[in-house]
Amino acid sequence: MPIFWDLDPSSDDSAARQQTTAQRVRIGVVNNMPNGAMQATECQFFSLLGAAAEGIDVHLSIYALPEVPRSDSSRRYVQASYYDIERLWDSQLDGLIVTGMEPLAANLADEPYWGSLTRVLEWAEDNTHSSVWSCLAAQAAVFYLDGITRRRLTDKRCGVFDCTQASDHDLTAGAPAVLRVPHSRWNDIAESDLARCGYRILTRATDGGVDSFVKQRNSLFIFFQGHLEYEKNTLLLEYRRDIGRYLRGERDTYPRIPQGYFDANTAAALAALEEQAIRDRCVDVLGDFPMALAEKNLVQPWRTAAIRIYRNWLAYLGTQKERQREELAPERWFAAAD
Repeated sequence: MPIFWDLDPSSDDSAARQQTTAQRVRIGVVNNMPNGAMQATECQFFSLLGAAAEGIDVHLSIYALPEVPRSDSSRRYVQASYYDIERLWDSQLDGLIVTGMEPLAANLADEPYWGSLTRVLEWAEDNTHSSVWSCLAAQAAVFYLDGITRRRLTDKRCGVFDCTQASDHDLTAGAPAVLRVPHSRWNDIAESDLARCGYRILTRATDGGVDSFVKQRNSLFIFFQGHLEYEKNTLLLEYRRDIGRYLRGERDTYPRIPQGYFDANTAAALAALEEQAIRDRCVDVLGDFPMALAEKNLVQPWRTAAIRIYRNWLAYLGTQKERQREELAPERWFAAAD
C-alpha cells in the first residue's frame, strides 16, 4: 500500500489526501540520530514501514528535538525538512516512533534534550494508540516512567544476536521463535527491574539481555533495545566510524568487532586492520578498511521478522483507530442531528 512521508512541512500533502483506502494510519517519527546517521535513519524507517504496510496507507510526519546537537548543515536540513516539535503538542497521531540517540551524559536527566524528550513521553500517553521507543530512547522512557536506571556495559554491545521469544503477544505473532536482531549500545536494562515494574518481556538475547518489551498504559508503549530498522550495512558503517574515532583519539579503546555479523574472511581482514591501527595509530590507516570485501558478503537475517513485527504494529494501530471511530460515531451523529 502507499506510504507517504512528508519531508516538506510547507507541503499541503494534497496528493496523499486524494488517496482513498480502507485503512489509513498517521505516524510521527521523532528522529534523534546524530548528524551522520540522521538521513539514513529516515530511509530505514521509510523502507521498513513501506514493506510492512500491507492493506494500510501510512502517512508519516517527521520531527526532531531542538536540543539534540547538530552541525550547521544538519540544523539547516532539519529546519527545511522536519516539523517543529512544537507542532506535535496540539496534534493527535495513531502511532509514534522515537529513535535512539548517542549518549552524551552519564545521567540521562542531564542530557540536553531531556526536557523535550520527557514531554514527548507525556504527550504520547494521551495522543497515540501506541508508541515505539528505540535503544537509548527506550532506556530514557523507562527511567522517566518508572525510575528504572540503565547499567553501563563493560564494552559496547554491537552485533547481530539470537533473540528468543519470551511470551506470546500480538506484536510478535508470526515471527520466528528465534529472531536475529542487530544491537548497538553502551547500556542495558535489567530484566528483573522491568518485571518488577510490570513490563512484559517479548524477546531476550541468548546472553540474557532484554531485546524487546511492552507496557500497556493509556497508549501501548513498545520498547526495542535493538534495531530492527537497520539496513544490512548499518553496523558496518558504525564500526568503521568507531575505528575512525579511535584513530583520531576521540575514544581510548579500539572498537570490538560486531558479533555474529561478518563472515570469516572479512573478520580476518578486520583483525589484521586492528593490529595495524594499534601499531600505527593515525587516520591514514582507515584508508585500508576492507569496505568492498565486507559489503560483498553481508546479509540481513532480521529483515523478514522486522517486517512481520511492524506489520503487526500497523494492524494494531488500524484496529484501534477503527474502534475509536465506532465509539465516537454515535456522539458525532447526535451532535449533527442537533
